[in-house]
Amino acid sequence: RKSLSRCRRINRMHSNESVPPAFSRSNSQASMDSTSMEDFWCEVESIKESREDGSEEAMLLEFKPADEGELEAEWLQDVGLSTLISGAEEEDGQALLSTLTRTQAAAVQKRYNTYTQTLRKKNKHTVRDVRDIFGTSDSSPTFETVPVSPVSSNGIQLPGQKPVWKTVSSKSCLDCGIDKGSPSITEELSYDVSFSESITVLPKTQEWPKNQRFKKEDSALPKFIVRKSRFGLTEVGDLSPEDMKKIRYLSLIELTAFYDALGVELKRNRMERVRGRENGLFGVPLTVLLENDQKKVPGIKVPLIFQKLLLKLEETGLETEGILRVPGSASRVKNLHQELEAKFYEDAFDWDQVRNNDAAGLLKMFIRELPSPLFTVEYLPAFITLVEKISKIKLQLQALHLLIMLMPEANRDTAKVRRKLTLAFLQFLKKVVANEGKNKMNLWNVSMIVAPNLFIYKGKRANQQEMQAAATTAHIVRLLIRYQDILWTVPSFLISQVRKMNEAAMNNSKRQLMFDKGVRKLLRRKTMERERPERPEGAVTFPPYLQSDIPEGVIRVYAPLHSKVSMAIQLNSQTKAKDILARFHCENRWVKQNILTSCDSSLTISFLGQHCLDPDAFMLDVYRANPQAEWVIKPKAS
Repeated sequence: RKSLSRCRRINRMHSNESVPPAFSRSNSQASMDSTSMEDFWCEVESIKESREDGSEEAMLLEFKPADEGELEAEWLQDVGLSTLISGAEEEDGQALLSTLTRTQAAAVQKRYNTYTQTLRKKNKHTVRDVRDIFGTSDSSPTFETVPVSPVSSNGIQLPGQKPVWKTVSSKSCLDCGIDKGSPSITEELSYDVSFSESITVLPKTQEWPKNQRFKKEDSALPKFIVRKSRFGLTEVGDLSPEDMKKIRYLSLIELTAFYDALGVELKRNRMERVRGRENGLFGVPLTVLLENDQKKVPGIKVPLIFQKLLLKLEETGLETEGILRVPGSASRVKNLHQELEAKFYEDAFDWDQVRNNDAAGLLKMFIRELPSPLFTVEYLPAFITLVEKISKIKLQLQALHLLIMLMPEANRDTAKVRRKLTLAFLQFLKKVVANEGKNKMNLWNVSMIVAPNLFIYKGKRANQQEMQAAATTAHIVRLLIRYQDILWTVPSFLISQVRKMNEAAMNNSKRQLMFDKGVRKLLRRKTMERERPERPEGAVTFPPYLQSDIPEGVIRVYAPLHSKVSMAIQLNSQTKAKDILARFHCENRWVKQNILTSCDSSLTISFLGQHCLDPDAFMLDVYRANPQAEWVIKPKAS
């Protein structure tokens, strides 16, 4: 009761225009009535109390000032174009540049020009002109860009082919929305063309709304669907780590081009790294936690302690009224924290003693104590600026989508991972909202409670900055929960660019090998021994079983863990990936041990990287786009 009365006083204080500027509300906060933000300020007060009683260690997060030109240099390094700074001519950078769209190339050129102009002013060293690098002679140099045209949803451009859409059913599209029978706008999202290329020219005289309002009703958010093309959809975990690294490069370039097209400044926090503990549970970096946990459970993607807290709340706390909002006992949470640190890895901790509200307190403490926040705040100022200036949810969602692609793998998986028997943060929050009828926690309530724990952390300066955007940070969390399935799907235009990068890198490597005399002699001798016909220039060398003559429309699928390890399959226009999995399962049904069912396995393309296919992907279309691919059935990650 004492905490609640203090929260109400704080809420009234933040509603008062006479408070000091450092804690005054921004336009986004002013648009929310005082009662709708009461939960937010109560949670802020609860966080303060936990730090004051010593149960949490407060650490100051440092933001480094940026010298002129430093931001552009760091940006070029972050997008994989450090060769433009070093002056070296590496193939990876050339492959990346060859895939850029018009708006993406303009974004790169703008940052590179700023960087070179700054260096010339400082007289540090001679800098190559952009025209020397990209072979342009015009006085206003531009990149040679990839023409923008619709691409198929597996990210592969087929000459003269338009995207083919299936008849829509409940399973033929990715439906994002918490449908409770309330009316909401339904809008379709397209991944075929880059977001920045899809933006129409904004009028120069346009004025941004000064009082951006957020409606707290769930029905105020539109219902988005992403239709599956014949190539299916690609989730974050479907691509190899090497390809996801390239997705990150391209996402940052696309995010920058997206902001440039909207006329919004892409602000960025330059943070000093905060070194966390190297052992224990709380205050330990996610990567260190996962490294320690993988020694116990190989391949784990979400820290064990985090999973256990979520599982405890899922089993007993989803129907608890006020879960996440009603704080547990500060003394009990402190004692449980210490006991967990001592007993968790010895499997000696008694979870039955933990009350639901105390478990929720431990969960929020774990998130706040991370040395680097779960949702990295490097580009949080940019997103807050976008939300406050642009009211269209679709544009906000596209920017947030690219920010999710930029997240480190450990953070992204801890927030949401699609694995059997694994629960991650956003999936848990979605379940809390689904039980609103019993726990009295709707989407906006949950978002207001979670926002301070995600974005107000580790230091007073960060607290003051995020307090000024309370409603905006709550709105960000609301978007994350509501549209999580969309946000963890890789846009097909990025996949298309990654594939072009891989093909360019492969062609460059092959040309380089031709200059190696030793390799050339070896290839000549092998050719004479096997008397093989000469391969066309630029062709990729594959294993012998892939070089045999296979009729058009027939693929050979390999399943190393099945009794029948390979099978030639004739494709037709209706053959799906799941049909091939089911056929292998049927052929091997007489073997009872070590057989992967169609639910436990996936069909993977192995060609210039690996790509796990959507079960609903139409195989003939995928085959025509990847005629040289190897097709392998592998177990899904458990």
